[in-house]
Amino acid sequence: MSGNKAAQEHPSIPSIDRLLNAAYLEEFVVTWGRESVRAAIRAIQDRIRAKEVTLEIADIESFYRDEVASWLANERIPGYRRVFNLTGTILHTNLGRARIDERVYDRVKPLVTQPASIEFDLKTGSRGQREEAVCERVCRLVVAEAAAIVNNNASAVLILLHTLARDRHVVVSRGELIEIGGSFRLPEIMQAAGCHLVEVGTTNRTHLTDYERALGKEPALLLKVHPSNYRIQGFTTEVSTRALSQLANEHNIPCAVDLGSGALIDTRQFGLPSEPLPGDVLRDGADLVTFSGDKLLGGPQAGLLVGSRRLIDRINVNPLKRALRTSKLTLALLDETLKAYEDGEHVRENVPTLRTLSMSLSELRSRAKQIHARLAERLPSEITIDIESSDAEVGSGAMPGHTIQSVAVTLRANANATTQELFNSLRTLPIPVIGRMYKGAIYLDVRGAEPLDEFIKNLDAMP
Repeated sequence: MSGNKAAQEHPSIPSIDRLLNAAYLEEFVVTWGRESVRAAIRAIQDRIRAKEVTLEIADIESFYRDEVASWLANERIPGYRRVFNLTGTILHTNLGRARIDERVYDRVKPLVTQPASIEFDLKTGSRGQREEAVCERVCRLVVAEAAAIVNNNASAVLILLHTLARDRHVVVSRGELIEIGGSFRLPEIMQAAGCHLVEVGTTNRTHLTDYERALGKEPALLLKVHPSNYRIQGFTTEVSTRALSQLANEHNIPCAVDLGSGALIDTRQFGLPSEPLPGDVLRDGADLVTFSGDKLLGGPQAGLLVGSRRLIDRINVNPLKRALRTSKLTLALLDETLKAYEDGEHVRENVPTLRTLSMSLSELRSRAKQIHARLAERLPSEITIDIESSDAEVGSGAMPGHTIQSVAVTLRANANATTQELFNSLRTLPIPVIGRMYKGAIYLDVRGAEPLDEFIKNLDAMP
């Protein structure tokens, strides 16, 4: 029996079409989709007819809102939601990594919502090069001959290996055989690219002589991987890019460096250790450098390759290049992010990742006091609310083991179960708040309370 026919036989039951067009269910249609809400209403009508639930005639709106919300939560996978990231991990892989400045997004919006000259040369009226504008900009920033853009850094490494070393050997230090998120390992990338891995040195110590001995394999490439997502400490030795590049040059072999997280400005200004810059690595002799767009650079997910024009030209004609290419939205966002770096005086204001990293402790304490005050108004007295010093981290594999001084608002209840319930309830707010549990308390690192006024208003919805 259809929902509309059932409504005719049960006059108290609104028709499905009427409910789908009701203003009080509009938010569900927008969030979950019309057909999912239709399925929810149909299931609720069936339960009413089966007398499994009683239709609340006095408050039909609340009844259907509650029932539809419950059914969708149990029967459908929710779509993507905006959240507040107060975990203390600034570039959180599970929470989308780098944020894009709203002004940057506003500037690229017309390029996404309307036709744009992505592959069209306005001067000649003929087909243009898809990445030309953004590649020209990144080349100016890092002082490189040429550049290429793909959809992430793993893709950048994959196409580099596939282009330059398919069916041939690639030499890598054992201490640099990284694994990135999702158990994606460099040896597996090399296997997918059709390369033969030659491991040299040991986990903690690799010398130039180790690479020299591997030259007997007639490798196509010497690859160096920056440990952006791990650290080896203690009795260690590694070969510098300069020394490895000199060896490669002497034997007419390309030398490539994967920087992983990638940075375009000196990270020491944020109280972090120095991160190698692509331009510096190229000046040290590397032929190609790869790095991410959505980590320390602070842009959209992308993989950037910079360096030798001869090698970049080979990469660009590889059929994989089209399979790994980025969208027009990514290119536009990346170009605007790189444009922000051309204004060194204001770059921290225009790139949210840098803005978050550079927040002062006094600013963080002021922010924490305002959040503390609002939570004290909303939460019961048995919840202890404090402001404590904490440590934040860059995240997404960037600078592991290095922390930044930060400030957190902490929440504790007498019972662990109550604290866990409160932790869970933060995720039910109109804009879910994601913190972290630490030593029986909820830590809300206030670096992520951005923008602050919207975050505080969001807390008003706490039960």
